[in-house]
Amino acid sequence: MLQGTLRHGLIGLLLMTPALAAPTAEQRGKAFARANCARCHAIDRASNSPLKIAPPLRTLHQRYPIESLGEALAEGINTGHADMPAFELSPDQIHDLLSYLKTLE
Repeated sequence: MLQGTLRHGLIGLLLMTPALAAPTAEQRGKAFARANCARCHAIDRASNSPLKIAPPLRTLHQRYPIESLGEALAEGINTGHADMPAFELSPDQIHDLLSYLKTLE
């Protein structure tokens, strides 16, 4: 009986491990935002942006439909001020970042 219980427990653990190990698109997008955007922009639902002129990411959907940002991210984001670095994201990075931004709407 104990052996069967251990086997079922091990099988359950093995079935859960891939889900825990593989981050979702939203999690990868948040990690990207943390690594590349958080120096200037608030990347969560409540905090203020470290750089006052940088809009919080949670407000982007008020300015632009999130789905429409994909093309801009693919072509490279260039802004009119020198503090914003130019970004050109891969299709996977775009998907992940847009997935995260949709969670902030």
